[in-house]
Order: sequence, then C-alpha cells, then structure tokens
Amino acid sequence: MSVRPVLGAAAGSALLLLGFAAAAPSPASAAHSAPSAPSESVTVDAEGRMADGAVTLSGTYRCRGGDGPVFVSSSVGRSSSDPHYSGGDGTRAVCDGEEHRWENTETVPKNALEAGRAHVEATLVELRPGGVLLLPAVHAVGHRDITLVED
Repeated sequence: MSVRPVLGAAAGSALLLLGFAAAAPSPASAAHSAPSAPSESVTVDAEGRMADGAVTLSGTYRCRGGDGPVFVSSSVGRSSSDPHYSGGDGTRAVCDGEEHRWENTETVPKNALEAGRAHVEATLVELRPGGVLLLPAVHAVGHRDITLVED
C-alpha cells in the first residue's frame, strides 16, 4: 500500500477538524458574541439519562433552511473544563423555522461519567458544500449544566 493516499487522507482529515475548531466558538468567546438570530436556536434539557454505558441527551432546536445537511451534535462532560464525550453522529435537523426535539445517544468509556451533575454543549451545525469538502457552519450553540440520571 502506498503511503501517499494515507498521507492525503490524514491531511484532509486534519483540515476538516481544523475547520470544525475554527467554526465553533469557544465557551469564553460565546459569552461575548452576539446571540443567534431568534429564528435559530438549540437548547438542552435539564436532565440526561444513563443506562448500560450509554448517555442520552436531548433538547429542542429551531433553524431555517441551508445549502447542506444540518445536524444537532452534543457532548457531555463532568464539568465545562473536563473532557467531553460526543453524542454520536448527531440528529439530522429539519430546518423549517419550527421548533423540533432532538435526542442523541452515545456509549461512553467505562467510569467516564457518573450520575449527578454534568455539563452539555449542543451545536446546530450545517455541512455546506465548499469545493471538494463539506465545511461546517455553526447556526447556534447551547450550553447547560444538567443532571445525569441512572436508568
């Protein structure tokens, strides 16, 4: 197997991840940035569920149309500064201006989280065509301290 295709794939992946990092506001900058347009928002429910090593997070979202697919992604950690675990592939969003529910379930490493207080970040992100790659465009971000409950 040639090294060139592997290096190309790795470079493409790195560029995609850098695009996500550049597009998503940090919690510190989000506090000082202008709020999302009222027509686009994402919220997190006050309670998440844990069962058999999986965490389920949920909330609501509202968005208007876009040029590419839109998803609600989520991550959870013990606090806003601890490592966060992704909520799977995310929920495909329907961007019709109406409020909808979202729910993401992801398996987390053993003992990574426990019942009690946790911090969740939910992001409403569109994957816009940008030449060869799909580029992320953040529509809304929501943060919330929640309670994880063992089912």
